[in-house]
Amino acid sequence: MNRELLKLAILNILSNLTIPLVSLVDVGLMGHLANSSHIVAIGFGVMIFNFVYWSFGFLRMGTTGVISQAFGSEDTKGIVTTLQQSLFIALIGASLLLFSQHYLYAFAEYLISAESSVNRSMSLYFEIRIWAAPATIVTYVFTGWFLGMQNSKAVLYLTLVVNLANAFFSYLFVVVFNYGNQGVATGTLIAQYLGLVFCIVYLRLNYRKIALLLFKFSSDLFGGFKSLMLLNGNIFIRTFVLITVLSFFKTQAGNISIEIGAANILLLEFVTISAYGIDGFAFAAESISGKYFGKGNRALFLKSIRVSFLWGLMSALVFSIAFILFGKNILGILTDKQMIIDLAIDYLPWLIIAPLVNSIAFVWDGIYIGATASKLMRNSMIFSGLIFFVLFYFLDGSFGNHGIWLSLTLFMLCRGIIQTILFKTSLLKSLALQ
Repeated sequence: MNRELLKLAILNILSNLTIPLVSLVDVGLMGHLANSSHIVAIGFGVMIFNFVYWSFGFLRMGTTGVISQAFGSEDTKGIVTTLQQSLFIALIGASLLLFSQHYLYAFAEYLISAESSVNRSMSLYFEIRIWAAPATIVTYVFTGWFLGMQNSKAVLYLTLVVNLANAFFSYLFVVVFNYGNQGVATGTLIAQYLGLVFCIVYLRLNYRKIALLLFKFSSDLFGGFKSLMLLNGNIFIRTFVLITVLSFFKTQAGNISIEIGAANILLLEFVTISAYGIDGFAFAAESISGKYFGKGNRALFLKSIRVSFLWGLMSALVFSIAFILFGKNILGILTDKQMIIDLAIDYLPWLIIAPLVNSIAFVWDGIYIGATASKLMRNSMIFSGLIFFVLFYFLDGSFGNHGIWLSLTLFMLCRGIIQTILFKTSLLKSLALQ
């Protein structure tokens, strides 16, 4: 079991870590421009698209859970049909985003209420990057499908194509052509469509039978569509609450001052790095737990959970140690503004404990997705989100930015505790495993 999980997890970790590294490049490019508002604008711009695109994260997670179970039960028909259904939903969603982009940005600008200099830069970033929506959302489906098929190698190749292209073109347009925020957005736009092309070509070369069936209409296309939509709906609500909490965290820090907002955005890159690293084991847990759930093997399902937590917590410890040793050095790479570095250093302790606290919820997410227990995921996130906002308003004004970080830390801790309780009281009892 250890070997099986590590085979998937190591590839997942390599692919996942390229994602925050590209974000580090984007923030670093802005962090060395003359005005600190560029850092905040990129942070808010990325936040808007995280809010938008992560709302469609159900397509990645839901697809992985259903496909991994179909893979475990050797259901080829289900594998094809689920991919067709998920791509259909993705294309409809992307079209709605493009048609409503002006209203979406106006609403985001109203909620953020940033300074005029930040709004101008953020608007330029948004107007370009929104056109990557079709490629981004469809790629979510392919990522989930590859993971469900136990093919982490394809996900590694995909993320390397997208994120290395993103870093290259962002650097080219910002440093060489001096396009500022627009250059970062253009780099992302090009990279996303290169990723989509890769998915189509890879599917055609490595899954020829499925590729041929994919574009053939079947009367079974909408069979089971209701249950898939219910699964995705629960994951959507769960993800919506999560990104609402994270977006609120960013905006509240930015409202204290541009400098505090910039410091927090830099620090969140640390959280993102550790999250994507630990998620390598969470993604492996999705694939393996889903496979054994699909096989109906209770003993192997429970063993996959124990192994996932062992490696997930070990990886979290590595990140915490790395932040202790190299945290200040990373901040110096991200920006040359000493005042922002000094502000960020005051909050580094929160980043050191974050991986250990967050890893519990991350691994549970993978297990719940593999078991397609989306209702329990939704409920645990809603309850944890309520706790976050109660804590934030209770602490508001008392501890400043430390209060914001404390609220976020307790939010993640509550997620892990509630998921552990629900697993023992609800999930195990509901599983029809042998």
